[in-house]
Amino acid sequence: MTVARLPDAGEDRAMSLYVKRVIVVASVVSMLSSAALAQIWNSPGLPEEEIKAMPPGGEAPRRDLTGVWDAGFAGIGIMEQEAEREAARAPFTPLGEKMAQRNKPGNGPRLAPVGEINDPLSTLGDPSGFPRLVNYELRPLQIARTSNQVLMLYMFEKRYRVIWTDGRALPKNPDPRWYGYSVGRWEDDYTFVVETIGMDDRTWLDNSGDPHSTDLHVEERYRRVNQNTLELTVVITDPKVYTKPWTMRNRLRLRLMPPDTDLMEMIPSASESQAYQRVISSQTKSQ
Repeated sequence: MTVARLPDAGEDRAMSLYVKRVIVVASVVSMLSSAALAQIWNSPGLPEEEIKAMPPGGEAPRRDLTGVWDAGFAGIGIMEQEAEREAARAPFTPLGEKMAQRNKPGNGPRLAPVGEINDPLSTLGDPSGFPRLVNYELRPLQIARTSNQVLMLYMFEKRYRVIWTDGRALPKNPDPRWYGYSVGRWEDDYTFVVETIGMDDRTWLDNSGDPHSTDLHVEERYRRVNQNTLELTVVITDPKVYTKPWTMRNRLRLRLMPPDTDLMEMIPSASESQAYQRVISSQTKSQ
């Protein structure tokens, strides 16, 4: 028996996460204008109709990514994109193949029987880590800045990342962290480039169980196309696990949400992981 898949690509999450999203979406789907959405607390993101219909909104401001951004279903990683993602992945090295075989995901080409899933996010409540947070479940995020940092505030998991812009170099031999160490620079007036290293190898790259080593290097490119559109490209390099660099996100389009939008909480907590384990147990016994 395989995992029952959920429409919002949180297939191996606790059911409560999906139910919460459905309830909130249902409460706002009839209010499609930006003005109406801006007055709503606990927003799950823009309706797909509004994302597709949003006009460019004029010229992009120089060296400015601030705002609340949403990629809609394209950011979540829905099932219809599975073949495209698999085609983009670079081949494993022999070590990478062994690492991948240890991972038993609830999604993707190596989907495991429900009783064997060992996704640390859904079964243990571990952080998704980086770059999984931008490869899957990239729900609305807010980008803010200080004099020497760009801050990424994510709705999913209610996590944040600090990207240093003070000219510092990345650390040498860093102690691995769930979300690594990041520095950023402006390549031109509309393209912000982020480099990240030092990721904990307990995390997966995606919901399909693709592994990585602590030597992983991630490059993000945020290109402000116009007032209302931001494009994200993510390239990973991990020669221990993959035979070549590969592009996880290719010009993913994010749309600017109203500035006074309040985002919902979407936290895969330990108690929800326990509830998910009970579901796994009951389904396994029924086989």
